[in-house]
Amino acid sequence: MNILLFVVIARILCGSAPASAQKHGSLSCLKATADIRLPGRTTRYDYQSIDEQRRLLFIAHLGDNAVTVFDLKSQKVIKDITGIPSPHGILAVPEAGRVFVSATGVDKIYVVDEKSLKVDGKVEAGLFPDGIGYDPGTNRIFVSDEFGKTVSVIDVSALRLVRKIEIGGVVGNTHYDPVSRQIFTTDESANELVEINPSTMAITLRIKLPGCEGAHGFMIGKEPHEAYVTGEDNASLVVVDLANSRVTQRFSVGKEPDVLAIDSELHLLYLSSESGVVSMFRITKHGLSELCHGKLWAYAHTVSVDRVTHKVYFPLQDRNGAPDLRIMIPNLH
Repeated sequence: MNILLFVVIARILCGSAPASAQKHGSLSCLKATADIRLPGRTTRYDYQSIDEQRRLLFIAHLGDNAVTVFDLKSQKVIKDITGIPSPHGILAVPEAGRVFVSATGVDKIYVVDEKSLKVDGKVEAGLFPDGIGYDPGTNRIFVSDEFGKTVSVIDVSALRLVRKIEIGGVVGNTHYDPVSRQIFTTDESANELVEINPSTMAITLRIKLPGCEGAHGFMIGKEPHEAYVTGEDNASLVVVDLANSRVTQRFSVGKEPDVLAIDSELHLLYLSSESGVVSMFRITKHGLSELCHGKLWAYAHTVSVDRVTHKVYFPLQDRNGAPDLRIMIPNLH
């Protein structure tokens, strides 16, 4: 029997606490395999993005105005791309051969060529650009203008701002959903998940998120077709059934939850928080099941996962006086 399935069945048979009360206090289901020194100062990191084709991990080193490029094959840093003012959101688009970085210091999107690993373009965005989603059908990126309360639509080929979509409140992250082929973002002020048609650039649906306050980070899973949305203000994670547009589960997680990552091959969801607490969940047909929950390190609020090797990456801004990339793997034996 698959060991991950065994763990889930064992939890069901033995009984478990209500979802909102589950707390395990340790990261027993994650095992550290390496700690790699990162370049730069002990300053804040933000989002990450993996190009699975080129086997590259791009890390936004917000506090150092840089993007660190990590080779997933050699497990080494191959470049630090400097001069990008306050990089927050980051998204590698392999089909375009480019990496898009939201530079909140100048309210622009910086474009990095994946071959040269140099900045080869810039385009205007809205006020405090953050999360980025890419729609392959229209070849457009959709950028969360967090404080501008809009989503900026940018043509990837022309590197031109096409439109700003009014969201209404503070805007959280933005992602493309390959199942519905729609763009989703969050309205933090209204605590709603917002669906946008990438072709018409019109809002087509708003989903209320009861139990989620300060809806900011989220990820979308294919099987089952669900959204996992964090509530920054009440340390929560809610599960949204996208077929029926309703919240089906709620979990209590670390204070100020932020970035999520999905390993679709192993059916695992990772959630990191500003408080340094990391939660790990098993994705099942019947919802999420929490596997472990505990403190990793101070400000361990950003996570990414390599679906090829199943390694999980946590950039830590200050581990024993230096920035560090903690690499871990699932430990479910």
